[in-house]
Amino acid sequence: MEKIIKAAVERGASDLHIKAGDVFRARINGKLVPLTKQRLTPDQTKAIALKLISSEEDRAKIERLRDFDCSWGMPGVGRFRVNVLRQRSSFMIIMRVIPFTVPTIESLRLPDVLKQIAEADRGLVLVAGVSGSGKSSTVAAIVHHINRTLHKHVVTIENPIEFLHRDLSCSITQREVGVDTESLTIGLKAALRQDPDVVVLGEMADAATIDTALKGAETGHLVIATSTTPDVVTTVERLVATFPAEEREVGRLRLAEAVHAIISQQLLPQKDEKGRVAAVEVLIATPAARECLKDPKRVSQVKKIMADGHKELGTQTYQQHLEELIDDDQITTDTKRAAEAIATQPVVTSKRSRQAASS
Repeated sequence: MEKIIKAAVERGASDLHIKAGDVFRARINGKLVPLTKQRLTPDQTKAIALKLISSEEDRAKIERLRDFDCSWGMPGVGRFRVNVLRQRSSFMIIMRVIPFTVPTIESLRLPDVLKQIAEADRGLVLVAGVSGSGKSSTVAAIVHHINRTLHKHVVTIENPIEFLHRDLSCSITQREVGVDTESLTIGLKAALRQDPDVVVLGEMADAATIDTALKGAETGHLVIATSTTPDVVTTVERLVATFPAEEREVGRLRLAEAVHAIISQQLLPQKDEKGRVAAVEVLIATPAARECLKDPKRVSQVKKIMADGHKELGTQTYQQHLEELIDDDQITTDTKRAAEAIATQPVVTSKRSRQAASS
C-alpha cells in the first residue's frame, strides 16, 4: 500500500481512492486513473482503514464507523486527509494529499493582491470554490505569508489539521476538531478569547458558525474561512440564505460590513497537460462594493466593480483572469469556455441551506 501511495504522490496525485471490489485509483491532473490491476477485497480495504486510523479507541469501533475523518502521515512522502466511509456494506477510503511543504502564493501562481489581503488587520476573508478547487492550499498560502512577514498570533480550527505550520515570525496555534476542541463553533468561540490576531477555520456551513465568524471580524480580528461556492456572487447569496428568514436582512448587512475580501477559484488543466493552474476571481470590499452587497437587487453589480478595479486594486473577474491565462498560453480556449460555464451555472445548495432559504 505504501509503495502505491508513494508512486501516486510522485506522479502528482491530489487524491487516492481505495475501495473494496475495485483497484487503487488516483486523481492526477484532475482525472481519476487506475494505479493497479488487482482488485481489493473487503478484508484488505478494512485492514488499510485500520492502518490509517491512529486512535486505538476509533479502531476498536471500526465496525460501527459509517463516516470518519482523520489525518495520516507517511514519512518522506506527505500527509493525508483521510475519509473512511461505507458503501455497499464495505469500506471505502478517500485520501487527500497534503504535501509536507506549505505552499506559497508564488508557488500556487495566485494573484499578488492576496498578499495585500493577507496583511489586513481585521475583517472576514472568504476563499470560495467547488470541492477540489484548491481552497485549502490557498488558505495555507495566505497563512504562510502572514507567518513569514508579520508578528501575530494565528489560531486555526481544522477538521482535520492539514498543513503543518512552523512558528516563523508568528505564533501559530493549530487545533483539530474532535481532538483539541469539541466542534468548529465551540473552537471558534474559544479562539476569540485566546488573544488571536488571525483566526482560520474551515467551511462556514451553518448560521451559528457564520454568526461567530462575523462577530470575530466585527471585534477587530482577521477571520479567514472557506465556502463551497463557485463564484463571489453565489458565495454572498449562499451565506445570507443560511440565516433564518427573520435574521436574513440583518445578516446581509453584517456580512457586507464585516467582509474584507472574497476570493473564488477554479483549478484548470494546463495547456501542456502537466498540471493545473488556478483561475481566480477577487473582490475587495470597497465602500461601493459594500453598498452593492447590502442590496440583494444590486449584488450582481459587484462583478463590474471587480472588473473596474483590476488595475488600481488588483481585483478581477474570472473572465479577466481567463483572458490572461489564454494570453500567457497556459490554458486552451476550450478550457476557458468550460470554466466560464462552470462559473455561471446554478449550484445545488446543501440541505441545510435549502431549508434556510425556504423558511
